[in-house]
Amino acid sequence: MTTTTLADFLRPEGFDRPLARAVLGEGRVVGEAGRYALAAVGQRGRRTPPYSARAVPRTDDPVLLVPGFMAGDGTLGLMRRALVQQGFRAYRSQIHANVGCTLDAAAQLETRLESIAQRRGSRVRIVGHSLGGMLARGVAARRPDLVSGLVTLGSPVLAPGAHHVSLSASVAVLVRLSRAGVPGLMSEDCVAGACARRSFDEGRAPMPAGVDFTAIYSRRDGIVDWRACLDPGALPVEVRASHVGMAIDPRVLAEVVRGLRPGASVVEVDRGEIA
Repeated sequence: MTTTTLADFLRPEGFDRPLARAVLGEGRVVGEAGRYALAAVGQRGRRTPPYSARAVPRTDDPVLLVPGFMAGDGTLGLMRRALVQQGFRAYRSQIHANVGCTLDAAAQLETRLESIAQRRGSRVRIVGHSLGGMLARGVAARRPDLVSGLVTLGSPVLAPGAHHVSLSASVAVLVRLSRAGVPGLMSEDCVAGACARRSFDEGRAPMPAGVDFTAIYSRRDGIVDWRACLDPGALPVEVRASHVGMAIDPRVLAEVVRGLRPGASVVEVDRGEIA
């Protein structure tokens, strides 16, 4: 069976793949989901209609959520619900499955941002999980006229290739299907050619002044090398969560809100609310 080799520049020296057994730690997502459920139960009876005068004051900027590799908007549905309850206008990316060319996905994301910015008359803040954060970072660096802030969750911007072997296997499957003629999937150029090089360079471009940037990472990440998430242009925030669980753990959600509202105090959602 033919394998696909990622370009060497996607895993610079100093970054490593997580150990094969590290993925077992992703089982923590069960507890993280339970934590979310407990927080949701604690909020029952206190809920107010989104954007109402009694709710947390609505943020000036809308928020766009971008899912990770092989994921769609549904994986960030709980996070979107939590943000709406905090007064944010939260939007889906309209990515059904993040499995295609990264340049095409970035172009789609840019178009979506233009639509939201025009509709709301303001710049947009982005929350991106894993690959979604890398895509968002590239667009934010290129279009600061559209983006006012960025929060990445477990996004290995510095070394996209420093990921678990299971992800490499998934990429190889997509490339083989692309070779076989299945449209809309990553091709070999997307992981080892000019497309990969351009995506990598765009994802590391200097972040313009006036764009807030928070990079959330976890040393418990079983999917990517957490060191690759420490973008030098971002405010690093460490959490205790699995890679997948970053999308639902209420403690991470609290940090997301903090990143979306720089300077505001955040109360742990474990206590039933974010304020």
